Amino acid sequence: MQPVTAYEYSVVPDLPETLRPLLRIARNLWWTWNPDAVALFRRVDPEGWDASHNPVRMLGALKSRRIRELRADDVFLSQLERVNSQLDDYLAHRSWYERIYGEELSCRIGYFSAEFGLHECLRIYAGGLGILAGDHLKSTSDLGLPLVGVGLLYRVGNLQQYLNLDGWQQEAFPENDFFNLPVEPERQADGAPFRIPVEYPERTVLAQVWKVQVGRVPLFLLDTNLLENEPADRDISEQLYGGDVELRLKQEILLGIGGVRALEAMGRMPSVCHMNEGHSVFLAVERIRQLVQGRGLSFAEAREVVAASNVFTTHTPVPAGNDVFQPEMIRRYFEGYVPQLGITMDQFLDLGRIHPGSRDEPFQVTVLALRLSGFANGVSKLHGAVSRSLWRPLWPALPPDEVPITHITNGVHTRSWYADEIARLYDRYLGPKWSEDPVDQRVWQRVDRIPDSELWRSHERLRERLVAYARQRLADQLQRRGAHRERILEAKEVLDPEALTIGFARRFATYKRANLLTRDLDRLDRILNNPQRPVQIILAGKAHPKDTPGKEMIRDIIRVSNDPRFRRRFVFLEDYDIGVARYLVQGADVWLNTPRRPLEASGTSGMKVVMNGGLHLSVLDGWWVEGYQGDNGWAIGAGEEYKDTGEQDRIESLLLFEMLEDAVSPLFYRRGQDGLPRDWIAMMKASMRSLCAVFNTNRMVEEYVEKAYLPSAMAWKALTDGEFARAKDVAQWRRRVHERWEGVAVREVQTERREELKVGEDLPVRVVVDLGGLATEDVAVELYYGPLDPKRVIVDGRVAGMRPAEHAGGNLHRYVGAVPLLVSGRHGFIVRVRPHRAGTLRAVEAGMVVWG
Repeated sequence: MQPVTAYEYSVVPDLPETLRPLLRIARNLWWTWNPDAVALFRRVDPEGWDASHNPVRMLGALKSRRIRELRADDVFLSQLERVNSQLDDYLAHRSWYERIYGEELSCRIGYFSAEFGLHECLRIYAGGLGILAGDHLKSTSDLGLPLVGVGLLYRVGNLQQYLNLDGWQQEAFPENDFFNLPVEPERQADGAPFRIPVEYPERTVLAQVWKVQVGRVPLFLLDTNLLENEPADRDISEQLYGGDVELRLKQEILLGIGGVRALEAMGRMPSVCHMNEGHSVFLAVERIRQLVQGRGLSFAEAREVVAASNVFTTHTPVPAGNDVFQPEMIRRYFEGYVPQLGITMDQFLDLGRIHPGSRDEPFQVTVLALRLSGFANGVSKLHGAVSRSLWRPLWPALPPDEVPITHITNGVHTRSWYADEIARLYDRYLGPKWSEDPVDQRVWQRVDRIPDSELWRSHERLRERLVAYARQRLADQLQRRGAHRERILEAKEVLDPEALTIGFARRFATYKRANLLTRDLDRLDRILNNPQRPVQIILAGKAHPKDTPGKEMIRDIIRVSNDPRFRRRFVFLEDYDIGVARYLVQGADVWLNTPRRPLEASGTSGMKVVMNGGLHLSVLDGWWVEGYQGDNGWAIGAGEEYKDTGEQDRIESLLLFEMLEDAVSPLFYRRGQDGLPRDWIAMMKASMRSLCAVFNTNRMVEEYVEKAYLPSAMAWKALTDGEFARAKDVAQWRRRVHERWEGVAVREVQTERREELKVGEDLPVRVVVDLGGLATEDVAVELYYGPLDPKRVIVDGRVAGMRPAEHAGGNLHRYVGAVPLLVSGRHGFIVRVRPHRAGTLRAVEAGMVVWG
């Protein structure tokens, strides 16, 4: 029997006053993107730093002798003072948001995500979604937005991968020791920790609030591992994406409902909430509940306020990637909650159904998020189009391009991912603004000032560092697997620091197709072991614990790496995390990406590579559709999509091998008399010029501010002013429109019946519309026009408004307008009527468009 402790206490590092700033810096993750701070921690204890990359743990383990040495080291104390002053300056600096918007509108933003990838020492992330969320917070801090993050503090976070001798993935789940991490309990004024009640069937669960400081931005994390909770409830926040469907629902209730309650209790209630994926969707219903119960609004009135001020980002391009719950489970978990919303359970379930009223249809969190958000977006231009197609059934009366899901393409936090060698080059030739304002296109045009020789030597040093790191990591993992001594010694000589090095690292899901490289091993042998133009490939990545096909793909990769033909040139690194990624994206010559289009929502690893001088070789999917320009990397194919995935894999594998043999490798090894690959370096510079200013999270966050956060904040203010007068008015208007919409119809359309019309003319149109008792200001009457395809369907449609001309008796109104004739060809138009109210974000709902 394991003894249960009777007393608990916390032990914190005991540092003298002169060294106390070390703890202050360690507890603000600003240090993760400040190289001077990292150098400072490394100087404190090089071995301790290399063992954990966790300054809080390292400082807590410092020996008294080392503390005395540091106290007496004037050079170290000067370095500490300098870094501490840098943190002061960073926090006090007048930010972009303050300069541009600070006095225009007062708002507070809540950013909710199930995972945050901030640094490898804080394992509360699993993959790209978390890395993006972490970079979002960092750029939010740099830009000075009034934003707080909300997530869960998992006792078991990112899985630790190791492989057996056969190459089969095994998983370990090391527990996070919160008291030796850069997290602290958030406390009330009297020193008591904040604890939030969240109701579950038959009981209430308490969640403690912890805080991670990310520069200027606080990230609040909820944890249910409290003695006051039942043992099963302590496990709600145990593991990221662990357990079954029911545990997933419990976590999403905790994140959404508990997260909003935590912010309210701390006096940080946001006016705008951003849902990073659907995991936090129940924040929307909790915001509605608080308005219904606390301010006396009806559900419809509260919904107007909340939906107008919610932002939802979807990251999944396929239906299977969205969480779905059976109605019975939702009924059980929300039977005591839904009455507080002022609606019935069936009405609540319909909010999460594509087809309201279909009682057997499951409840989808993405559907709920789309219905309760005024702004929704995908994460790349292509993904926006895919999402509009995927979720068009929610708006069946709209053309696909008008489904209200736009896109804001992902980016990466520049200062978290560049190598010091590259940063010094940028400082010298681009000036300091490249890191202060990475969005400025003019700065990146200066890359041509960097001498070819300096850029190439810096990149070569990064490749050499990657090779050394890969050798040591491979030897360590072989030793853990029990490999024989000769194989371990051989691992320390794999790879060539001067050979063309390709990186491939990501989650091992089957659609990402790491096995495109291994479809033709004889051809791969010729490419990798070409005596004049050798190539080497370093791979890394994890499969989800339940993804057997993904694990089989890793095993097949390991078997190829064990083939004597490939041992020196084809290496797989275990336990891919942020630390491994940093070496790979900084040292690779080429970053390979082979998703099955259009299944890559965005992807960001390649963005990290280009800022370090690497080049991108990818299928035209995700962000690369926007990034590729012909002279800044390579594209596999031309953006084709196939019904037969086997045929797609066969063709694109052939294209990949051809690209490596005929384009990539020859360009890398084409050297001038000075030994420099001038054409390759020219492509490196073209890549930096065209991509670095665009594919970063500063640009991304600025887009969210301009397109989503500020419009949502203004809508919140307009709807809540005057005791919610406008919210009540809009809800009443919407109810009136719903009641009378069935009577709306287009009764008559008149236009000129000429067979041929000339470019530059206008085609006048007159229509009579039955408004069914609605007023002209309640609707918009429009002409939808454009070219016709062979099936006489309008493609690339445009909209021209019509204006009311006269009342035609009863509910009839005459409208006039014109179709502009812009280009020649076969064209057509159709009249439509839709609800319209000035200043209302969510005017068009399912089915509420009349075509005639």
